[in-house]
Amino acid sequence: MNGLTLADELVLLAYDDAGTNRLGRPHLDYGLAGAVLLELTLAGRVEVVEGRLAVVDPTPVGHPVLDEALARVGAEGKRRRPKDWVGRLARQLSDRVLAGLVEAGVLRRESDRVLGLFPRTRYPSPTGGEPVPETQARRRMHAAVVADGPVDARTAALIALSRSVGLDRKLFPDLPKDRVKARLAEITAGDWASAATRKAIEETQAAVLTAITAAVIATTAAT
Repeated sequence: MNGLTLADELVLLAYDDAGTNRLGRPHLDYGLAGAVLLELTLAGRVEVVEGRLAVVDPTPVGHPVLDEALARVGAEGKRRRPKDWVGRLARQLSDRVLAGLVEAGVLRRESDRVLGLFPRTRYPSPTGGEPVPETQARRRMHAAVVADGPVDARTAALIALSRSVGLDRKLFPDLPKDRVKARLAEITAGDWASAATRKAIEETQAAVLTAITAAVIATTAAT
């Protein structure tokens, strides 16, 4: 598989230019798991059938993270709901995606200590500014929001993912909030893709939101 995945783009959008995760966990982890499922859907490898995720083509995509997820889904003895897979795939996923971006030279890894005591790892770009792939993703999303009509499937999927993790509020600060809200809802529910792809995006977005909500409630209850 050539080029960046939806998970790669979501990480770039979630990290600021200093290399810090603006979303925190578990938002990013669950969002990345959703990105993997949507990437496999767009590649024609999985579909949502009667509310359950099913492998329709076991052929590897050619990307280690995606192929591992595809193999795991295919190896299950029973079909599971997208929200079940979001929870299962989220573990250590952000570390793997970040490692891939570092290996590709899109980001670099910096480790230091805050106040000389607390370890910290950041992932800025090699130039210190916004990585080119992130700029390209932002432009695609911005163009989709300010325009009318259908949107290509990959951009619509990335917008749905950004919305599910709450990143959309950070991506369009220069646009009227009402316009952004209405357009994002229109894109998510639009007829720009096949029924199977649209269904997968709706189910995955709901799964990510459910996982994040459950995690936040659990954290709040423990404090």
